[in-house]
Amino acid sequence: MHACGHDLHTTMVAGAARLLAARRDDLSGSVLFMFQPGEEGYFGARHMIEAGVLDAAGRRPEAAYALHVAPGQIGRGVVATRLGPLLASADRLTVTVRGASGHGARPHLGVDPVPIAAEIVTAVSTALTRQFDVFDPVVLSFGILQAGTAHNVIAESAHMEATMRAFTATTRDRLERVVLQVCNGVGAAHGVHVDATVERLYPPTVNDDAAAQRMLDVARREFGPELTYTVPHPLPGAEDFSFVLADVPGALAFLGVCVPGRDPVTAPYNHSSEAVYDDSMLGAGAHLLAALALAHVSS
Repeated sequence: MHACGHDLHTTMVAGAARLLAARRDDLSGSVLFMFQPGEEGYFGARHMIEAGVLDAAGRRPEAAYALHVAPGQIGRGVVATRLGPLLASADRLTVTVRGASGHGARPHLGVDPVPIAAEIVTAVSTALTRQFDVFDPVVLSFGILQAGTAHNVIAESAHMEATMRAFTATTRDRLERVVLQVCNGVGAAHGVHVDATVERLYPPTVNDDAAAQRMLDVARREFGPELTYTVPHPLPGAEDFSFVLADVPGALAFLGVCVPGRDPVTAPYNHSSEAVYDDSMLGAGAHLLAALALAHVSS
């Protein structure tokens, strides 16, 4: 199960629309509501932007805001965000090592891609710890490593896939260059062909400083300072809303929806099959989104 709470996000946007519609006479400008499909894996925001959603009101919005529910890590009702980078980019590395099949008893008569693939895994890990600043971190995790059909047969090829993450566009570009150089270099050292490609998926989610500060200020005013939290450092998750923030200054924040009686520190988080969301917090999310809109377009 995906279990990321996007049904709650849609409900909060619909709630904000109802709240603002009831105060239509107080609005001196336009408010655009974006009901975003395919948030993870299908580039919903990018497709909506390409279809013209940002120009649907006649002119480009001056600010964009989004909420993402969090069933753990932050307390119930807490609004958490930060100025600048909030979430990482997410790209897919695909590596295929082309060997030559043979019998496991005579590996010298074939070209075994498995140890070469294993060397690529360790060489990439070493490169990340030695070529990137710890204060501008990157993450690379291999999630797929496949080779072979039998225990005593040298595989013809080995296939690997990994997720790659960075917090700035510059570091994202450099991460791709370094990883591809290492993959191809290890292959060249063993005299085998390596197909290594990076598929660009989601850019970093970078909050506009002024918009993020406004989000914190409005949350503090509406809910109190005890329910407002500045995230100390970026988080390595990724978010489709990053496509919107690449075109419009704005900010994303997390809303704590941990169920009462459960410790948010140990509560299952988004994507867990055991995650539970307190939907009584939907009103608070709709309230905050409506208040942010009013802060921009109230007469």
